[in-house]
Amino acid sequence: MAIDGKILAKAKASLEESRKKREARYEKRLQNAYLIAPRIRILDNAIRETMSDLVGIALGVELGEETEDIRLRNLALQEERAGELRKAGLAEDYLDDKPMCHICNDSGYIGNTLCNCLVEIYKYELRQSLSSLLKLGDETFDSFDLSYYDETTSGEEMTPRRKMEFIFETCVDYARKFGCKSENLFFIGKPGLGKTFLSACIARDVAENGYSVVYDTAASMFSKFEDAKFGRTDNIEEARNEVKRYLKCDLLIIDDLGTEMTNAFVVSALYEVVNTRLITGSKTIVSSNLTLEELRTQYSQQIMSRLEGEYQILTFRGEDIRKRKNIV
Repeated sequence: MAIDGKILAKAKASLEESRKKREARYEKRLQNAYLIAPRIRILDNAIRETMSDLVGIALGVELGEETEDIRLRNLALQEERAGELRKAGLAEDYLDDKPMCHICNDSGYIGNTLCNCLVEIYKYELRQSLSSLLKLGDETFDSFDLSYYDETTSGEEMTPRRKMEFIFETCVDYARKFGCKSENLFFIGKPGLGKTFLSACIARDVAENGYSVVYDTAASMFSKFEDAKFGRTDNIEEARNEVKRYLKCDLLIIDDLGTEMTNAFVVSALYEVVNTRLITGSKTIVSSNLTLEELRTQYSQQIMSRLEGEYQILTFRGEDIRKRKNIV
């Protein structure tokens, strides 16, 4: 399972911000306690001295006191401190500086492994990133309405609704069983048939399971490849990192393939994405409003042989749902 470095950086920044807010709240409580009960400040200094003494003994420093004596003095000071808090009308744990996560003490790591607290923040940041790109609203499998698809055949072997039932079930199964053995998907069909909607549903569920998901339109993706290649940006390192995300994420969703201005560079970049991800076993979903015949005239044979041979092609049928909704 790949970790998206850009999203992880946001998650770590969020964890750090939460840690600083917790420390600020603690400092505010501490100063309030010192104001109400000045004796607590003196006791805190004395407690810190006993802790320093214990550390000194552990390091071999001769203090003339036994460890047990220092420990008992520390306990007596803490008991007196608790009494001062009670007299001030404050709870005994009022000044306990408790971390948000007791497992990693808010570091986000257990050794070199991500702590579950940071993983959950990472998932949240990933969902937020996808939401801003996909403009997620009610895009869930439960809200996908098959009733907008026609039940008449129009000369086809299968009605649009029956076809979409199959595609819907395929997408649900894909999202819930996503992993290294999953296929690549190729959504083809006219605009307004649910390609982006179902892509968003898959993205949401796969990201929720902790996989790194990157979504972008083909035009935007190729633009970032050009930025990284030709230095058309003030932050070329950021552009290069974006390209790495396209190549290395667990699931890449490329929307609206064929709407970009195609040239030799775009064809080369698409081949790099498709071929690299096939070699590494990373999964990709591509959607296009063009037919296979139209795509064959726009892209190289090497690209199309991979898209047609290594991807499960799902052809969307029906009338533009957005128009049907307006009519209804």
